[in-house]
Amino acid sequence: MTGGPLTVVVTGGSNSSGIAVARTFALAGHRVFTIGSNEARIEAAAAEAGDDVTPLVCDLSRLESVRELASEIHGSTERVDGVIHLVGGWRGAKGIEDQPDEDWAALEQSAITTLRNVSRVFYKDVVSSPTGRFAMVSSTAVAAPTAGAATYAAAKAAAETWTLAVADGFRRDQSGNKDEPTEQHSAAVVFVVKSLLDAAMRREHPERKFPGYTDVEDLAAAAVGLFDKPAAELNGQRLLLAK
Repeated sequence: MTGGPLTVVVTGGSNSSGIAVARTFALAGHRVFTIGSNEARIEAAAAEAGDDVTPLVCDLSRLESVRELASEIHGSTERVDGVIHLVGGWRGAKGIEDQPDEDWAALEQSAITTLRNVSRVFYKDVVSSPTGRFAMVSSTAVAAPTAGAATYAAAKAAAETWTLAVADGFRRDQSGNKDEPTEQHSAAVVFVVKSLLDAAMRREHPERKFPGYTDVEDLAAAAVGLFDKPAAELNGQRLLLAK
């Protein structure tokens, strides 16, 4: 991995993917701040992830709360090198006509608004880092949306579009800077999965094969691996993790 220890923020840290990602970064010797909305859950998740993982509580759907979060993190570290955004959610229906407005409102907040807030607040950190990385997790449903999953696929598509715009911002500020071009050193990427799989799901359904699913440990390895690859190669890419 490039350089010395990194400081990484993992949002959506209470779920199994957040625990896996936080643990993998911590085991690699990096400082991790894992973020959740529920204090008890994020503290338990951080304890499971490892001693070098710091839990913080934040409502990522509120911009001011994310600014306060960043201020708290900056109080104990010079810079954030990476943000792995794992906040999302799932809503489905039978078809186009019965897509509830409540589902759209929920996914707009969890999948889009949180991403917008986090990327805006931590943009300066990531673009300033010698190895800045920003990543989100999207779905294969974006490329092949179904009527029943219209709301979910549309929300994920919007989140992807925002992330690719962040990638363009990194390019414009670095290798594409007309006045003072520099080597690309920050990258924003989209991880694409069919669905995520963890050990609890395997225990609950030992008879299932889970075809095409991505294990949370594989997602974690891919997240850490972002820092080993050139930013110019990664920036703006959709990285398929579905098997």
